[in-house]
Amino acid sequence: MFVLNVEGAVYREGKWLVIERSTKEEHAGGLLSLVGGTVENEGFSVDLLERTLKRELFEEVGITIKDDVKYVRNTSFILPDGREVLDLVFYCEIAAGEPYPKSKDEVEAVYWMTAAEIFAHPKAPIWLKESIEEGEVQNSKIEIK
Repeated sequence: MFVLNVEGAVYREGKWLVIERSTKEEHAGGLLSLVGGTVENEGFSVDLLERTLKRELFEEVGITIKDDVKYVRNTSFILPDGREVLDLVFYCEIAAGEPYPKSKDEVEAVYWMTAAEIFAHPKAPIWLKESIEEGEVQNSKIEIK
């Protein structure tokens, strides 16, 4: 059984919203990441992934996002305690608010970075770089319309 995690690839004016994870975090503490978190079991539910994404973005960085999120990619990994995680990344845009490190236990800092800045950053893990690569593809499709 997987732990289900969602992340938001938030794009604005040529830059991606990236956080520096708190060093208190069990997984990837101190590394750069997209904003996201674990999906909670609600039994029968509708739009659970989207609602979780909205909740996590608001709880961690204080923003609300537009309703029209778009699927980017999924990956899986294993946490240090052996639990398997299925991670889903969604492209989204800010509806309201300006991001800041609202949840200090989870977020050390908030950055707006270009893809090139992310790819060159020493604290950017491969999974973040791959998500940004896919997000760039999704963004190019949106901007063509």
